[in-house]
Amino acid sequence: MSARARRFVSRLLMGFRRCGCESCPFAPATRTRKLMLFGSPNVGKSAIFNQLTGSYVAVSNYPGTTVEVARGQARVGDTLLEVVDCPGAYSLTPFSEDERVARDMLLDDPPGLLLHVVDAKNLSRALPLTFQLIEAGAPLALDLNIIDEAARAGLSFDPERLSTDLGIPVVATAAANGVGIERLRALVGGDAPAASSFVVEYPEPIESAIARVEELLGAGYGLRPRAVALLLLQRDEGMWERVRQADAQALTDIERIVAETEARYHHPLSYPLAVARQQAADAIAKRAMRSTGRQVRASFAETLGRLAMHPIAGLLILAAVLYFGLYLFVGRLGAGVLVDFLERQVFDRYVTPVATNLVESVLPWPTWSLLFVGEYGLITLGLRYAIAIVLPLVGAFFLMFAVMEDSGYLPRLALLVDRVFKRLGLSGRAVIPIVLGLGCDTMATLVTRVLDTRRQRVIATFLLALAVPCSAQLGVIIGLLSRHPLGMAIWGGVVLGVFLMSGFLAARLLPGEEARFYLEIPPMRWPSLRNVVLKTFARVRWYAAEVIPLFLLASVVIWIGELTHLFRLAVAALRPAVNLIGLPDQAAEAFLFGFFRRDYGAARIFDQVQSSEAVSGVPLVVAMVTITLFVPCIAQFMVMLKERGWRTAVAVAAIILPFAFGVGFLLNLTLTSLGVRI
Repeated sequence: MSARARRFVSRLLMGFRRCGCESCPFAPATRTRKLMLFGSPNVGKSAIFNQLTGSYVAVSNYPGTTVEVARGQARVGDTLLEVVDCPGAYSLTPFSEDERVARDMLLDDPPGLLLHVVDAKNLSRALPLTFQLIEAGAPLALDLNIIDEAARAGLSFDPERLSTDLGIPVVATAAANGVGIERLRALVGGDAPAASSFVVEYPEPIESAIARVEELLGAGYGLRPRAVALLLLQRDEGMWERVRQADAQALTDIERIVAETEARYHHPLSYPLAVARQQAADAIAKRAMRSTGRQVRASFAETLGRLAMHPIAGLLILAAVLYFGLYLFVGRLGAGVLVDFLERQVFDRYVTPVATNLVESVLPWPTWSLLFVGEYGLITLGLRYAIAIVLPLVGAFFLMFAVMEDSGYLPRLALLVDRVFKRLGLSGRAVIPIVLGLGCDTMATLVTRVLDTRRQRVIATFLLALAVPCSAQLGVIIGLLSRHPLGMAIWGGVVLGVFLMSGFLAARLLPGEEARFYLEIPPMRWPSLRNVVLKTFARVRWYAAEVIPLFLLASVVIWIGELTHLFRLAVAALRPAVNLIGLPDQAAEAFLFGFFRRDYGAARIFDQVQSSEAVSGVPLVVAMVTITLFVPCIAQFMVMLKERGWRTAVAVAAIILPFAFGVGFLLNLTLTSLGVRI
């Protein structure tokens, strides 16, 4: 059996009882170790994780945050590894929530081995973080990843020289292609390396301050005293709070030492520290790497990557991605072919009839049977909608998103839109949830966790709820307006204008820290089929665990509303607003059901408008604009409650409801006054 096949079978059987013989490849592990993957974004940490574990085993929020952390298991010889993929971090002095979580994980739950993964091409930029990790004192190894692309760029490396200079083990890999993985497995499965004695020499005033602060510090910080002192000198809030709790008496003396040292420099102390680290990094990188003079001609993928960031060519590429990826693949294949098959061939022919017969035979009381198999039942609406309609749609979107992510296109798209998004109080990073919102706003609201500040997360949540139609709703709207090009143009222009104007105003009204954006741009590459499949599977599994229960809960809420006649009161309350925008009374019911299922609302409006001979094409466009801007569906609202809290969720809904009808009123007034015919 080959090593790769043996490793696959080992992972497959990891959870089962082994025979216990010493020679058996599945013998019980004799030791366990936590392996923590550390490094900046886009250096291949996820590829390393997948190579070691086979897949994402568990993804959960770090306690007290919305930052997700992936955990898995890997067996190497007689060692069972708990592998933790930390959020991306550029420094141990955090500037984002991701960096703060990565640093806190290192402090609160020290690993048996810390693997710093770096992009080999950018070695000199990555080494300052390596120095900080050495200063932290954790058992450390360095992985020069993406070594194949470095070779194509005409660079070669001497890992042994680098290991000697740093005093830590160094391995070179190309994780996406499996190159060097066996050496990496041998490294992480062997004995933990001894702590390195490498030291960056800082300017004398800083070295003196470090020594004085170290004398005042106690133990129990999870880092060496030198690393703690350096963080205190940089005014790291998290470390100051830890010292306040553990060594409150020493805090006054430490504050005096830091203030005295700051007075010696014209810049914050983080500046001379960064300069010293970078000078040391440049010197070490210069000894460990050299140019071969055999630079490979830029590939098609690399050329495409440069064009994707060009102001004009980048927009053309984005248009192609949206058309082929979103419209054809997600819209036509996911929302069309797959949804049609699951809804008609699976649920309508098998699941619904069987479930109906079974429930009605067990529960002969109509009121209770409607909870499960009625028009809005748990099975016939909640489960059917979640599995037959939304699951194939978001599955197709997750697959497209994984391709964009693994190819390196997403960071380029983020860079392309960053300038516009800054005007909306967001950074280019917000392109991830906004694009995901075109697939499913519920899922996109959860993904706003990737944004750095609460202000950005609130703005993105508001824009998703207001002006980003999900693919289910978008598909219905496109179908309704596809025969009316002018109507489609008006709808698109109004919704886009509302998106930009609302973001612009929110950025100026909401207090909080301005959006900052820094991003390592990875090389453009052909996506790995294995990585794409694993990422898609992990996200679909996450969807099943996080979102399907919300659809089931929505069915229960609808059932209660029907049972208590609350819906009739809600419809009556909506009729004046519906009449105000030029629609008949019966359209109020469509808006109400649009809250529970967005595409239902759009489709019901179309049926009602089409059945009324007195209604022209203008009310259809007005209705489509209004229902796009209408309050988010109940599943998205539930996620808003979970992620942003009830005050923010209720405030967003309270703003959107009158705003949507206000825009509808002004649009109807404008179009009818101008005599526009659609």
